[in-house]
Amino acid sequence: MNVQVLGISVDHVPCLKAWAESLGGISFPLLSDFWPHGEAAKKYGVLRSEGHSERAIFIMDQEGIIRYIDIHAIDDQPNNEVLFAELARINPQAAHRAPERKPAFEDLPKGGVVLYCNQWCPGCRKARAWLAEHQVEYREVDVILNKHAADQVRKWANGNLTTPTFDIHGTIVVDWDPKQLEKLLLK
Repeated sequence: MNVQVLGISVDHVPCLKAWAESLGGISFPLLSDFWPHGEAAKKYGVLRSEGHSERAIFIMDQEGIIRYIDIHAIDDQPNNEVLFAELARINPQAAHRAPERKPAFEDLPKGGVVLYCNQWCPGCRKARAWLAEHQVEYREVDVILNKHAADQVRKWANGNLTTPTFDIHGTIVVDWDPKQLEKLLLK
């Protein structure tokens, strides 16, 4: 859609590099707003008084005019469909040239062990390692790619998109809780 994604954080460069490596790499540039600390975040009105920035998305047009702002809780993931719709609204010509995206897969697995997660979540990485270590067979559903899965997790987690969330033979475990997993899976 003729866009450039940039990530910016008030963390220093080595921290950003370690974070990107922990995710297995990312496909967009990361910028450090470390010195002077949070100066860019301050100019955009998203620097918190304790020195951290809000989780925010700004979409700018080709002239540098901000056309969309989304500030959300640190644990919430933005709805990609909303972002794609905003991009299409801002630049309809680019939207027509963009390859057709497949709709989010809506069917959710039933029975057995299902891990609802995403690629960047540290708890999800721990959960995968724990399940592998204990040789537990499971199916994985990415809540970022599957809107229906995200909606289901929000129902289970009191409106929050909490990962990892487990469906273990119909018993729901919200968040990384190895003791609960042991109780349910290692009888």
